[in-house]
Amino acid sequence: MKPQTIFAILLAASLYWMYLLYSPYLMSILIASLLAVSTFSFKRRLREWTGSVFAASALSTLMMALLFFAPLGYFLAKITIYLQHFDPTTLESVMDYLQELIERAPGFSGHSKSYVSNFIASYDPAELTKKALAYAGTIGSISASFVKNAFMIIVFYFFAHLYGQRLAGYFKHIINLPPDDARLLGSEVSSVMSIVFYSILLTAALEGALFGIAVSFMGYNGLLFGILFGFASLIPVVGGALMWVPFSLYELSLGDVGSAVFIALYTILVISVIADTFIKPVIIKSIDSRLSTTESKRNELIIFFAIIAGLTSFGFWGMILGPAITAFFMALLTLMERKNALADTIAKAD
Repeated sequence: MKPQTIFAILLAASLYWMYLLYSPYLMSILIASLLAVSTFSFKRRLREWTGSVFAASALSTLMMALLFFAPLGYFLAKITIYLQHFDPTTLESVMDYLQELIERAPGFSGHSKSYVSNFIASYDPAELTKKALAYAGTIGSISASFVKNAFMIIVFYFFAHLYGQRLAGYFKHIINLPPDDARLLGSEVSSVMSIVFYSILLTAALEGALFGIAVSFMGYNGLLFGILFGFASLIPVVGGALMWVPFSLYELSLGDVGSAVFIALYTILVISVIADTFIKPVIIKSIDSRLSTTESKRNELIIFFAIIAGLTSFGFWGMILGPAITAFFMALLTLMERKNALADTIAKAD
């Protein structure tokens, strides 16, 4: 047997065992690597300021933990406590109000009114309360799993910043990728990921803060519901409606029509129209102009659908994975186009 064949067999076997060894952490490593790529420019500025790669990596990791994972952990902890102390009378009042509202609604026909009324009546508040308690236990286990995964992502994120450039240079040397091709792939994925990450972070923070300020004046936990609205706003199409519709219905069930109308109009006009329609594109355009290169400018619609596809396929982390996969694929197509154009030019010259 040739030495090359033996080496190939040993390499394949070692790759297989490496996969088995690190498979529980592959998703965490991938997410951490993509987040490190997204925030590389920020870490580079920290390095220029501190003069130390270690200090810059540590500060960047601390900022990531505080800005991204701390709000998620706070939300999961609070929602678990809330569900454990869920008051069934609250749900009963909302259900009774909806029944009364449907009965008084003039636009419904008798058949439609009966169907909707029966649909609402089929949900027993006591049964829903039991489910809420069961969900509390489920969310509690999810919270514990999230804390574990978040910790691993933070650890890998730190090492990705600390050793990322050396590892990238090593892999480029191993696969013998031409410098121009490596630069294209790197800049394409890096710029798209940076645009997606910073635009998601800033718009979610802006819309969450606007909603949190509004509901805090109504006596609710503005921080909790602001965080919840910020993450809900990341869901395309439906977005903030997952928050303001239940709020309005709850206020209506309490008989506070003014607060219900206020939160509905405020969310639609201030957040959906002004913030989402006018301010959000300005934020994205500003980030795009600062971070994009001429090569890496991509249609925003492609990124939008990449986020939707990512959320559908991979869940929460799909908003990071979807654009990364799409950007890498588009970069490979661009690279292939360049290779074909170069081959055509050489063929014509001959």
